[in-house]
Amino acid sequence: MKKIAATLVAVALMAAAFAGGSTDAAGNGAEFIIGNGAEPQSLDPSKIEGVPEHRIYMALFEGLVAYDPKTATAVPGVAESWTISPDGTVYTFKLRKTTWSDGTPITAKTFVDSWLRTLDPATGSNYAYMVTMVVKGAEAYNAGTGPASGVAIKAVDEYTFEVTLTGPAPYALDMMAHYAFSPLPMHVIAKLGDDWIKPGNFVGNGPFTLETWTPQEKITVVPNAKYWDKKNVKLSRITFLAIDDNNTLYQKYLAGEVDWDCNPPVTMIDELKLRDDYLVSPQVGTYYYVFNVTDPALKDARVRKALTMALDRKELVTKVTKGGQLPADSIAPPMAGYTPAKGNAYDVAKAKALLAEAGFPDGKGFPKLTVIYNTHEGHKLIAEYIQQVWKKNLGIDVTIQNLEWKTFLDVRHEHDFQISRAGWLGDYQDPNTFHEMFLTGAGNNDGAYANPAYDALVKKASTMKAGPDRMKTLQEAEELLITKDQAVMPIYFYVSQHLLDTNKWSGWYLNALDIHTYKGIAPVK
Repeated sequence: MKKIAATLVAVALMAAAFAGGSTDAAGNGAEFIIGNGAEPQSLDPSKIEGVPEHRIYMALFEGLVAYDPKTATAVPGVAESWTISPDGTVYTFKLRKTTWSDGTPITAKTFVDSWLRTLDPATGSNYAYMVTMVVKGAEAYNAGTGPASGVAIKAVDEYTFEVTLTGPAPYALDMMAHYAFSPLPMHVIAKLGDDWIKPGNFVGNGPFTLETWTPQEKITVVPNAKYWDKKNVKLSRITFLAIDDNNTLYQKYLAGEVDWDCNPPVTMIDELKLRDDYLVSPQVGTYYYVFNVTDPALKDARVRKALTMALDRKELVTKVTKGGQLPADSIAPPMAGYTPAKGNAYDVAKAKALLAEAGFPDGKGFPKLTVIYNTHEGHKLIAEYIQQVWKKNLGIDVTIQNLEWKTFLDVRHEHDFQISRAGWLGDYQDPNTFHEMFLTGAGNNDGAYANPAYDALVKKASTMKAGPDRMKTLQEAEELLITKDQAVMPIYFYVSQHLLDTNKWSGWYLNALDIHTYKGIAPVK
């Protein structure tokens, strides 16, 4: 009888192991399986930059502040409290007495050393510019023109960390939840170099720690026994599946093999809209195309404007994406107190005239263009639609090229493209999160846009107090970027789209940044 019972238990456990949301073999909590899209480029917070990587980061690390799961605004993280000077430029954080997953203490010096590593030009962090935007002395050090000692961060004592800003940036605190400001296990990095992120070597400070990493397949994380708030970690394991085929991922979700599908297929949108577990919400994010302004075919702003004005964004979101996205003529969406740039709206006649002025009447003699996009059915459909529109309205030929995620990022950073698909999801809820990435030389300025007047306006805004004058300054900058220079082609403002059964899982919430924490997620009992 005992043998039969044991066999039945074993069979039950094996069945649970292959089902999403299962109880683990030890009976502790539940496994949460995420269809995360592409294989991550890295797990190093100084070197990541994409949404798939950010989702994994949220499990493995925690900064001075974390994200509120409902509002995506800053809440205490490693810092249990903070004070802000009357002029809004000095932040003093009181740290918890917590440790890395290997038991090594996390101190104020940890943050000093970590931020300096991210800023160090030798690290090559594409997100270092976020720190340079707000921290006094950081820009000079990152550019190699100033010393590390000039960066205005310091350990006042073992558990007090002080930051002096370039100005009273009203978004600074929310910004610090981003991985550009993450603490790093410097003691492990010093010993192991780039190998520190591998299973068996990895050390983190988030609610979970790395268990396994099978490239091109999955990453698993398990609860971090050293995490300061471990009592609120309800899951026994999270599995991140590297599946960039949205239709395959959708089938796995329907089969119960995935609990959260982050990328529902646009080709199934009519079917998805009928499902109760299809979750949609407005998002602070923009889908757009980047023009490489250094490419001979695209140096002329009249060409870039012609390409933009030949595209009917309203028709695209109505007939192609069909998910409730809003057509966009600006890079930043409307926000409280902020009116985006007017942009260059759909106007085929004017687009033809501009192309002719640039020397290509009816597209004659225009060089062939290539648009690159990363593997994703939705990106492909959009590229095919735009390819047809530009041929019909302007008489030009466009080739479209699919690249896998890591190659796609590398090609963009090397400026080795003509036009590239892009998407920007706000890192905090302020228009500056869109404008900072187009500063001359910024890590995510893949189109190599450079306008000193634009730079001056964005940097001026970062030193201004919250209010209409600051918003007007950012709007003036966007008018240069979009309306005058057309450095990028806005297409639509995102809505977040997910498949997740909230009758089965609690603690997961839609929010404006589409950033989701794992602490608190649990099966509904």
